[in-house]
Amino acid sequence: MKKPISSQKTTTRIRQKSKRRLPPGVPNPVDIHVGSRVRLRRTLLGLSQEKLGDAVGLTFQQIQKYERGANRIGASRLFQLCNILDVPITFFFDEMPGGLKTAEAQVVRGLQEQEQKTLQLDPLARRETLELVRAYYKIADPKVRRRLFELTKSLASAAVG
Repeated sequence: MKKPISSQKTTTRIRQKSKRRLPPGVPNPVDIHVGSRVRLRRTLLGLSQEKLGDAVGLTFQQIQKYERGANRIGASRLFQLCNILDVPITFFFDEMPGGLKTAEAQVVRGLQEQEQKTLQLDPLARRETLELVRAYYKIADPKVRRRLFELTKSLASAAVG
């Protein structure tokens, strides 16, 4: 017995949708980006994963999963994080790489038999940079802060030249 035409269309749509999904265990690049922005802001504020977890009612392991992109952050949780981290919702999507494609294109690109570019992390997102910026702004005297800034610039130019 043949399936009715409407049933065949539904089956085709289901197959097409499943083709676009990432394989199990592969985090979506958008989730990775949003998680990295959570980590960036948390670190800038000097919060531990445990303190952030307590503020949103989660364990630090769950915060780790969010920051890695292993778990997707829902809209209500993202709104909660905006309030706790004192940022607008757009902060989490700022500096999103323009090359993010559909899930299907991500999988194909990842499986290509060609040399992949080495991922270079943004130096502004490194822990060392964040700690340096935090320490810099802890200097209360603006004159001392300005002198440190000038010293850093002169050391950097001496290292390059």
